[in-house]
Amino acid sequence: MNKILKSNGFTLIEILVALVILSIAFLALAGLMVQTTKNNSYGGRMTEAATFAQDKLEELRAGSWTTITPGSDRMMGANGMDYGRTWNVVTTNGNLKTITITIDWNDSTPHSIRLLSVVTQ
Repeated sequence: MNKILKSNGFTLIEILVALVILSIAFLALAGLMVQTTKNNSYGGRMTEAATFAQDKLEELRAGSWTTITPGSDRMMGANGMDYGRTWNVVTTNGNLKTITITIDWNDSTPHSIRLLSVVTQ
């Protein structure tokens, strides 16, 4: 007589194969999380740099025409990042000033953004 054995659970091989597949999936997700964290950090620093550039532009616009002169300074971000801020002013046609504000920072690689505006007398 042929006896048919009925399976009442998982074999050790099936469990090991499932664990290997699960481990590979978790490793892929861990790599994705690292990249996502880096991108979020970069986005925050980019936003902070753009805010520093906009603040300087508004400060220059709020002053008188004669106070719009080139310069530079350093800013410390909320997360401790050090930003270099430089603004150049070029006068054209006697009544237009082109303001270029550049923000530089370094978080393992150098980054820079530039904001350009034209102010009239």
